[in-house]
Amino acid sequence: MKASPKSLLAVLRGVRQERPPLWLMRQAGRYLPEYRALRETKGGFLELCYDPEAAAEVTLQPIRRFGFDGSILFSDILVIPHALGQNLWFEAGEGPRLAPPLVDSALTSLDAAPQRLDPVYATVSRVAAALPRETTFLGFAGSPWTVATYMVAGQGSKDQAAARRMAFGDPTAFQAIIDAIVDLSVTYLSGQIENGVDAVQLFDSWAGSLSPAQYEQWVIAPNAEIVRRLRTLHPDTPIIGFPKGAGGKLRAYADETAVDAIGLDETVDPAWADAILPSHLPVQGNLDPLALVAGGAALDTAIDRILAAFPSRPHIFNLGHGIVPDTPIAHVEHLIKRVRGG
Repeated sequence: MKASPKSLLAVLRGVRQERPPLWLMRQAGRYLPEYRALRETKGGFLELCYDPEAAAEVTLQPIRRFGFDGSILFSDILVIPHALGQNLWFEAGEGPRLAPPLVDSALTSLDAAPQRLDPVYATVSRVAAALPRETTFLGFAGSPWTVATYMVAGQGSKDQAAARRMAFGDPTAFQAIIDAIVDLSVTYLSGQIENGVDAVQLFDSWAGSLSPAQYEQWVIAPNAEIVRRLRTLHPDTPIIGFPKGAGGKLRAYADETAVDAIGLDETVDPAWADAILPSHLPVQGNLDPLALVAGGAALDTAIDRILAAFPSRPHIFNLGHGIVPDTPIAHVEHLIKRVRGG
């Protein structure tokens, strides 16, 4: 049984559904053969993100194949530092690179290039025109702390040490980076909304690397500012916050950022989250992506546990992080059938 029209959007507005609507983080990507085929014709990943026709096609592929209740824009969180003036490229097998890294260069040395975001807005318009009426269209941006870790180090890292050192050693310079990301993220998300997304998600993938005091300063405060400004501009557009690794700081994030819904990563006990979060707050999550790879009884047990954890709360079924490339298509099909009660 598929969820009712725009049921995902209804959940984000606080209306619980009999069966939770479903989408998966990174649902458009490398686990799909149709994505891999298109990628081969388009060259690099960044070129694909900035090609509106191709990026729209990638966004729509999982909707055509699976009929998810939500469609997430195909793009990357690092388009923000690219638009702030850093050079961005992707090394095969190694991930993104940004230059100059701000651990060595001042933010003021960058020449902003906000026009680099224009192709993303064009992608949004294309997808909005092509999606089924019942599908909720989700835009997104990386949260300031997570984006800043890449800008400072010039690449990803396991412990975000370069950004953490700067935040301790030169908080004024680090605050300037955060402020620039906040300003452009509000513009960027507003542009997505104006071009057709129904809701947006803030991804703070590295929120778990900070101490409680730093978490308040570099995760909660900047996200709260984005939410405040966006709500002024677009009061009817729901905002999902995804603070991966928040752990015991999850309630503080929910209360202080005032997001409309909160994403749970796979380390969070869903029953605990249901007990400690405000009773009206919609939640999203939180199947372990590796349980989806494993399939079988392990997958069924995990699905059932999550479905049972929210007896009266608005809930969107999702993964606790992005789907991994070796996920079997058959396991995704089984997940959809199980969640929808088919």
